[in-house]
Amino acid sequence: MPTAAAPRKVVLAYSGGLDTSIILKWLQVEYGCEVVTFTADLGQGEELDPARAKAELLGIAPENIYIEDLREEFVRDFVFPMFRANAVYEGLYLLGTSIARPLISKRLIEIAAETGADAIAHGATGKGNDQVRFELSAYALNPDIKVIAPWRDWDLSSRTKLMEFAEAHQIPIAKDKRGEAPFSVDANLLHTSSEGKVLEDPAEDAPDYVYQRTVAPEDAPDQPEYIEISFEKGDATAINGQPRSPATILTDLNEYGRRHGIGRLDFVENRFVGMKSRGIYETPGGTILLEAHRGIEQITLDAGAGHLKDSLMPRYAELIYNGFWFSPEREMLQAAIDKSQHHVSGTVRLKLYKGSVRCVGRWSDHSLYSEAHVTFEDDAGAYDQKDAEGFIRLNALRLKLLAARDRRLKS
Repeated sequence: MPTAAAPRKVVLAYSGGLDTSIILKWLQVEYGCEVVTFTADLGQGEELDPARAKAELLGIAPENIYIEDLREEFVRDFVFPMFRANAVYEGLYLLGTSIARPLISKRLIEIAAETGADAIAHGATGKGNDQVRFELSAYALNPDIKVIAPWRDWDLSSRTKLMEFAEAHQIPIAKDKRGEAPFSVDANLLHTSSEGKVLEDPAEDAPDYVYQRTVAPEDAPDQPEYIEISFEKGDATAINGQPRSPATILTDLNEYGRRHGIGRLDFVENRFVGMKSRGIYETPGGTILLEAHRGIEQITLDAGAGHLKDSLMPRYAELIYNGFWFSPEREMLQAAIDKSQHHVSGTVRLKLYKGSVRCVGRWSDHSLYSEAHVTFEDDAGAYDQKDAEGFIRLNALRLKLLAARDRRLKS
């Protein structure tokens, strides 16, 4: 039973699925409060109208049902800034779930202000990272907001009890929900994440049916496909010369990646709460975008700036993974990253083939690449090779002194 003071009005992050429908009714029953539902379209690929019908069925007034298309904001203001940093968690994970949570939290807080709600609620469990991400973001935006996390409060501790609660309160249960789900799925325009049940043993290969967003690489076309992505100040702006909006670019890259089996990841990660978990991730468009962005940086980003940026990236990625999108340290790093992208403009050519994406060409008006300096042919005086002798002598000085000392001490 909840012990905190009962809220008057709660904004619930609502998917329309069984679990959040149970949460909706539980809030009404346990707190006797008014509930506002918020359903975000982040490109998860599901029809959202049923969420409205389900909320109305459970007694939510039409004016208290918020269903919003946030795909453009999601990619423009969250995904693209993250990709300017080439952010990858623990060397592999492109943070598809992590980067969606701050936007959902932002809208929960905004809707709470618009409707006069004094609390928000989410359906994240007490074992995962999402509870941390939702709540850290919420408190950063409104330190006085109440956050209700039913999975940490209620006594519905088993699937049987959840079903009994649903039946007692006439919450519709799809037939396939009466058994144990084979795995749980979270999806948005950037990726699909699958965890739990049949995936919990990291020694076992994931069943083929887990993969929903990509064809198997071995079933991908036998001929490679080439595409070109153009960038302006670190953000993708066009594919094959055709300008597109941020969300449309990611949608189109997802389709390229889908048919070529690009972006699959079987990963055991370290959750912020302390445990390890195994997940199957599919990030087709994001994998292509990362390769393209690194490709254009290769010719437009200075070595010193690029190496410093790469050294900052693991910390930046960890902040996003752990839920600190709205922290001052993430914003400080973002400012440095965005400064580095001032000249990251141009076009890259990519080869897509059976699960792989590879940059095979790049060009830019902002390029730092000088063929005159690197050519093996006559460089017409662009570079005096004799200068390298002094450069080597200066850099070797401390190494020679160390070697001389060590030889002296051994004698």
